[in-house]
Amino acid sequence: MTAGVADSVAEHLLCHGSSARRSPAQEVRHRAIGEEAVPAAGVGADSEAVEILAEVEPEVVGKDMEHQFAAFIDDLRGTHGSNLASVILYGSAAAGDFVPRHSDYNILIALKKITPKELRLAHGSIREWHKMGHPVPVYFTVSELQNAADVFPIEFHQMTKAHKVLYGKDVLDGLKVSDAFLRHQTEYELRSKLILLRRQYIPASASVEGLKTLMAESLPSFSALFGAVLIMNGIEPPTIKHEIVAKTIEVLDLDGLVFERIFNIREDNFAKTLGDIEANELFAEYMEQVEKVIDSVDAIGKTSASQQLA
Repeated sequence: MTAGVADSVAEHLLCHGSSARRSPAQEVRHRAIGEEAVPAAGVGADSEAVEILAEVEPEVVGKDMEHQFAAFIDDLRGTHGSNLASVILYGSAAAGDFVPRHSDYNILIALKKITPKELRLAHGSIREWHKMGHPVPVYFTVSELQNAADVFPIEFHQMTKAHKVLYGKDVLDGLKVSDAFLRHQTEYELRSKLILLRRQYIPASASVEGLKTLMAESLPSFSALFGAVLIMNGIEPPTIKHEIVAKTIEVLDLDGLVFERIFNIREDNFAKTLGDIEANELFAEYMEQVEKVIDSVDAIGKTSASQQLA
């Protein structure tokens, strides 16, 4: 969910995987994806959420998740009543590049009005959802969504391009996203994530598996930000992470092999055994490519500043 932006609300909105190791509950939840499960009590097969989730790729939502979603939405409807405007699935599950055991189910809940009482009432529903290993949903009022689109342009660009309405109306439809602060937010978050990556490398470097996990879990965060970099270069970004990264490689002349190898590690398609030296070299190359992307964003900022002074 996931996996997000350092020390800000945007971290909860970014459509990426977490760079931290998953909790036991998350591992249980991800292993259950696509497996047969005992139906949740009181959940009908004709649930609105189940019908919509049927449109998502079969490997993303199995029987277990269908019942979890349906039960969760029933709980939310019972909790918030007529105040519940919309429940939206966003991120990799909606975009079509969900990776089992790595990706999350990210949920946006829109209420007509948010009060401390409404949030207290939601405690039980959210607690059960989170106990199953899912990220805590993001709460917005319908009016806040309109006002926040200029503050979090990266996240709302992604959400408007790839989302599924599980309940209620599509509150993201027609949302106007301003790019006035896009470059600033993109550079801030790229630099923040690079700093975090360096910090996490210190303990991860103790083992090859630690490095592989760090690279695999951090790549979705950077690929999400690469989409914003494409927008700044006048290119409409694709929805799928692979395609976003491929286009960024083309535009900025990056080393595509580095990202290809990390994607293969993330998706368990990496046939070659990595030794300690190779793993550390791959990480160094990965950091170098990220730094090149940051340099390109910084250059756009300096060019823009020069043009304003001219």
